[in-house]
Amino acid sequence: MGIHDLLREVAKTYDANAGSRRDVVGQQVLRGVAKRLDLGLPSGLFARGYGGQTTPAATPWIGVFDPEINSDAGKGLYLAYIFCADLLTVSLTLQQGITHLEDRLGRGQARQEHLRRQAARLRTAIASQRRNGWFDEPELRHHADRPRAYEAASVIARRYDTAALPDEMVLQDDLAHAAELLKRAHVADRLWQFEDSPTLQVNYEFDGHTPVNEGDALAGFSPKDSSDYIANIAARQQIKKRHHEALVKSFGQHVVSCGYIPTTRLMHPKDLVLHRADQGSSTSDEWLVEAKVVRGGNPTEAVRQAVGQLYEYSHFLYRERKRPEPHLVGLFTEDVGVYSGYLEERGIASIWRDGDGWRGSPRAVGWGMTG
Repeated sequence: MGIHDLLREVAKTYDANAGSRRDVVGQQVLRGVAKRLDLGLPSGLFARGYGGQTTPAATPWIGVFDPEINSDAGKGLYLAYIFCADLLTVSLTLQQGITHLEDRLGRGQARQEHLRRQAARLRTAIASQRRNGWFDEPELRHHADRPRAYEAASVIARRYDTAALPDEMVLQDDLAHAAELLKRAHVADRLWQFEDSPTLQVNYEFDGHTPVNEGDALAGFSPKDSSDYIANIAARQQIKKRHHEALVKSFGQHVVSCGYIPTTRLMHPKDLVLHRADQGSSTSDEWLVEAKVVRGGNPTEAVRQAVGQLYEYSHFLYRERKRPEPHLVGLFTEDVGVYSGYLEERGIASIWRDGDGWRGSPRAVGWGMTG
């Protein structure tokens, strides 16, 4: 037994016209994947089969997950063996979750375009490890939105003919290779969330708020570690210092004493969101904070980036979604000088670290965020 026999069994037994009941043989095979111990998966990985719930899947698939990266097929990165609609081929793909995007982008073209942009960006992190025979997207041969989204969500893929599957050793080697690509893509994806770069492409996902425990103002505040770390991306070793995360953490802890609830959890790509503690997140008043590190004593680039991102997020994450627009705040590691007045004229408050405390523009002072 193993991957080879499982793929062959699914190809022989699955029938989308037979429904999704528990007594349907193909569905039984897929639902039994999670309990199988004979698949020889790389250490730490686990698998689940998916044949649809109330409606049978047009393109059945088997997800392979690294729990240190992701265990949710709806979002995040994972591996999948996805069968085309005619079951003649099955593709091992490095996939992005698709269902979490439905509320914000729908199930059609907008979601597919977003997934393809993300996939293209992730491919740059694994380009140096690409093997012959691997390609970008599988062809699933079905017109429905979900198979089309699976195609768009593929970062890299390897296709097999189900009538002539490679032997188990080849399949296991391909899976081990895909597992390494998954780790590399995950590192790159995490780093891009923290990268303070004017070339960073932002895709406007919004996951909403984590409910805040009213007894704990910091319940939704989970800033990233500010320690140094080393990351390998596209064969380049980069040493990153998370001054940005330290800035967010320090200000978030401070602003609690000013009567605000800071939230970072599930806010990507936003750095920090604030609500008044006496009103909570139910009010339309929301403060959107963009944190920037001033480098070399010159605030110009930091201010430019803050302005651009605050305006973009305000437009795409609020105005486009018919949500009340937020108050805008630029948070900096040091005094931005004349740019403070420049920002005020554009409706953006500025706050910067001043020794052990915080100073800011008139708007920030008026909101009681400094001191």
